[in-house]
Amino acid sequence: MYNSKISGLGFYLPENIVTNDDLSKMMDTSDEWIRERTGIKERRWIDRTSKDTTSVMGVKAAKMAISDANLTKDDIDFIIFATLSPDYFFPGAGVMVQDMMDMNTVGALDVRNQCSGFIYALSTADQFVKTGMYKNILVIGSETHSPGLDKTTRGRGVSVIFGDGAGAVVVSREEDNSKGILSTHLHSQGEHAKELSVISPGLGTRWVSDIIKDNDPNEESYLPYMNGQFVFKNAVVRFSEVINEALEKNNLKKDDIKLLIPHQANLRIAQFIQKKFKLEDNQVFNNISKYGNTTAASIPIALAEAHKANLVQKNDIIVLAAFGSGFTWGSALIRW
Repeated sequence: MYNSKISGLGFYLPENIVTNDDLSKMMDTSDEWIRERTGIKERRWIDRTSKDTTSVMGVKAAKMAISDANLTKDDIDFIIFATLSPDYFFPGAGVMVQDMMDMNTVGALDVRNQCSGFIYALSTADQFVKTGMYKNILVIGSETHSPGLDKTTRGRGVSVIFGDGAGAVVVSREEDNSKGILSTHLHSQGEHAKELSVISPGLGTRWVSDIIKDNDPNEESYLPYMNGQFVFKNAVVRFSEVINEALEKNNLKKDDIKLLIPHQANLRIAQFIQKKFKLEDNQVFNNISKYGNTTAASIPIALAEAHKANLVQKNDIIVLAAFGSGFTWGSALIRW
């Protein structure tokens, strides 16, 4: 039985910066209103004239991660792509990456677990490597939220939160079982699925012919819905539980955490968890003020930025944790 490690990291963000002041020109909001509730100052949205898509951004991040791992595309055995915003309803984004990068005919798997998608994808890669099935797996989290947001006052509770971007890692075989990804922990609670969701298009619940027939310009089922207070209350509980689960599994304590990288959903959630675990500011990495919530991309972007800033060193205990739509949540504990 092998162990797995993150051998390379990369991230990509669109050049187009959208500030809170920019949003105030589109809807009834303000910089103060957004920062007070979310901690977000700006986010990246793809320019309509750009060629960026979820898969294209994923490829840009993936190339960086593969290079950082001192590998080539031909060394990749498998692709796992986490996203809620694929280029097409089907096929998935993973096969798009395989084609765009002119890779070998390796398998490609899409993970649709939204905000916790990267943790689920990382856990899947971890198991594939540990069993010896694959040696180097490309794991991507990429999102293009902006085309699907309601940029009016009606949608401000959701649209001010989300940004576009991509992050990627290469998960590779590690012979030393005391290092690398030590454990991952995954959970779900589907009874709360509708509290953070997009209902349409949903081919299992609504016929395409009916959608076309209705053709209602005020149709809101295409737009993201979030019960913000309910999500917040559940998030802070589940974040705490799944972080503790990872520590207990590995006989570690809160004091052993060198760096916690939470999913960048809301700065208030991260601050709540930081206070509960009595962590210093330098023990929690947040970049939501710059990028907003990039869903499946948020953790790999943050991890890559933290590593680039030399905040992640050899033998450090790193905890990744996420909570989101589904509800789904998870954590990963890593000895770097």
